[in-house]
Amino acid sequence: MKYIQPLIDKFYTLKKIRKVKRVYTDFFRSSEFSHPFITIAREPGSGGHPIGSAVADRLGFQFIDEELIDEVAKSTKKRKEVLLQVDEKGRSVIDDLVHGLVNPDYVSDVTYVSELTKVILGYAYKGNTVILGRGSNIMTPFAKGLHVRITAPYSVRLQRAVDYEGHSSEKAKEVVQSIEKDRRDFVKQYFRKNIEDADLYDLTINTKYFSQDQAVDLILQAFSQKFSQLQKVKNFLGK
Repeated sequence: MKYIQPLIDKFYTLKKIRKVKRVYTDFFRSSEFSHPFITIAREPGSGGHPIGSAVADRLGFQFIDEELIDEVAKSTKKRKEVLLQVDEKGRSVIDDLVHGLVNPDYVSDVTYVSELTKVILGYAYKGNTVILGRGSNIMTPFAKGLHVRITAPYSVRLQRAVDYEGHSSEKAKEVVQSIEKDRRDFVKQYFRKNIEDADLYDLTINTKYFSQDQAVDLILQAFSQKFSQLQKVKNFLGK
């Protein structure tokens, strides 16, 4: 039976994740999301992480990245290092079957994505947060947050991996393509969405043409426009 269980879990993964999202969204009724939040999806090498962090600093919001993994580690009683190995990655039945048998610390995708969904919805409900990636724009109520995608041409992102990460050209290609595929597969597998679908975002910024500071300013203006009732943001922008 232990050989069959990973297959059963995989079959029910999508249903379980949808149920978790529905239950938590019902619990945190849409009207109760009194403080808005921001989600940042990003292509590797596009600058999404520093932009998201800067947005949070400018607004006085909490920037949420590996904190998500910390919370999932607490709820699953797994080591953070184990969870980082499966973070934002799609997984096949064989992956879960093999790893589940040989690694007692392994966490199934059912458990990981379900717990991740709970944590992200909790931070969104709290509000005044900038949540980085992991399908957070899909998990959360669209109207209650600003959803941003940071992108750049492939050649630009490769060059940044060389310039800022110290990779060779070949290593940069390997790293960027691997991360890009993992994130795309993660969203497609667990949420049945195309990560590049423009309908999933309020704003897309191409950082080939905008500096980090300019991108931050655009996000703040979009945030103010979508949530114009927030006097704090209006005062900050001088409006």
